[in-house]
Amino acid sequence: MKRKIFNIIQIGDKSNRVSRAFDIFITITIFVNILVTFLQTFEELSRFSRLFHWVEGITLAIFCVEYALRIWTADYLYPNRSEWKSRFHFLFSFDGIVDLLTIIPAFFLSGFVIFRMLRVARIFHLFRLNAKYDSFNVITTVLYEKRNQIISSVFIVMILMFASSMCMYSVEHEAQPAVFRNAFSGIWWSMSTLLTVGYGDIYPVTTLGRFMAIVIAYLGVGVVAIPTGIISAGFVEQYQRKSGISRMKNADIREIAEIFIDKHDAGKTIEELESADQITVFLILRDDLSILPQKDTRVKRNDIIIIRELEDK
Repeated sequence: MKRKIFNIIQIGDKSNRVSRAFDIFITITIFVNILVTFLQTFEELSRFSRLFHWVEGITLAIFCVEYALRIWTADYLYPNRSEWKSRFHFLFSFDGIVDLLTIIPAFFLSGFVIFRMLRVARIFHLFRLNAKYDSFNVITTVLYEKRNQIISSVFIVMILMFASSMCMYSVEHEAQPAVFRNAFSGIWWSMSTLLTVGYGDIYPVTTLGRFMAIVIAYLGVGVVAIPTGIISAGFVEQYQRKSGISRMKNADIREIAEIFIDKHDAGKTIEELESADQITVFLILRDDLSILPQKDTRVKRNDIIIIRELEDK
């Protein structure tokens, strides 16, 4: 029973009708919950407040049940950990934290402002769709694979932001003491300039300040384009990889091929992969290791498996 519940709420297997129905049901529940939260802000709809309250309560109850089931079946999600360690790991994972932040505000809506602000966390519940649809999986896979390059580019942006803010503060403080009052004012200006937002509430008036602003604005265009280019290239790589796999299957190729394991297939056993896709797995490439697979060997995210399609389908 526990294994069946895990297969329904975690994997999102399209061949499993119950799992597919659960995916649709929880997706509708998420959208209804967010829609009600949005509609509650309109004074014109105050006469429906009682209905909104009931709908919100029902959807939150569904989230609570789902959250409890995910904690209960966490040992199947992290098979390499013990039962309690896997549950602890889920509680502090992204999905676990988002689930918790979705539930908490319901009990503190009349309390501190910070608890009311946590209602925004419900929107992040939509990221749970990543586990259900490959199109969303591409986003997380690209960000994970390109994380080092993205962090490096963001670090460069931060350095330029602080450097330009200090320079602009030093140049403009005497001319505009009320505008450039401290270094934070310079950070606000550099952020809006480097990120090409250009709010216009703070701007230089001295000749040197304007010259520096021109240089910094040009730097901003180039620097901000770096992470955009990295992510765009990552998307192209992912779609080429997926289209290559699709073409391989459609053409019924009998030769050896490599398949990249994404979030959708992570955690499956070799036996499950072979039976589902009618392939034979010869080798698993994991980091610097080459693993000879057994039937009960589980693949991990970012593994590369060496496969060959079966002759008879």
